[in-house]
Amino acid sequence: MNALWIAVALLTAGFVGWPVTALVFKLARTIDDKADAHAGVAGSGDDPSADVTVDRERAPESGTEQGAGKADAGDATGGNTVNGDITVPRESAAEPTTRILRGGAIIGVLERLAVCLAILAGQPVAIAYVVAIKGLGRFAELKETPVAAERFIIGTLSSMLWAAGVAAFTKVVLLG
Repeated sequence: MNALWIAVALLTAGFVGWPVTALVFKLARTIDDKADAHAGVAGSGDDPSADVTVDRERAPESGTEQGAGKADAGDATGGNTVNGDITVPRESAAEPTTRILRGGAIIGVLERLAVCLAILAGQPVAIAYVVAIKGLGRFAELKETPVAAERFIIGTLSSMLWAAGVAAFTKVVLLG
């Protein structure tokens, strides 16, 4: 019976954690949009359900709506637009934009599985290894793009809190 509860906990932590993390991103975006509305930033709040982020400091002044999620690969104004993923422009207008933080959903599932398994196995120190590997793997992208760093931190913290909560509940209530 314990193996069944552990399997359910791992599946819950790994795969139910994605909608939870997406909800946290949506909440963070709503808070940012409210702050932008008070500051008078145009284009905020266009699609509150979208899980996208735009670096408004470097956003293009072209005719595209920032919240619409349309990426203009030929825009040479230095914008940081999003089409599902965060994008950054290349040096010249002829080169396409570069997507950053690719594979985040898969990495998130693996991260939640590792955190849950570490807690259930009684080895919470292993969580430090997960954080270190994830941070080192993304360091170059995070250093270059502040909006990606913010998204990385929000996603990592919400993902780990979800996995730790599921593991703690399972360990104390179901296996205890």
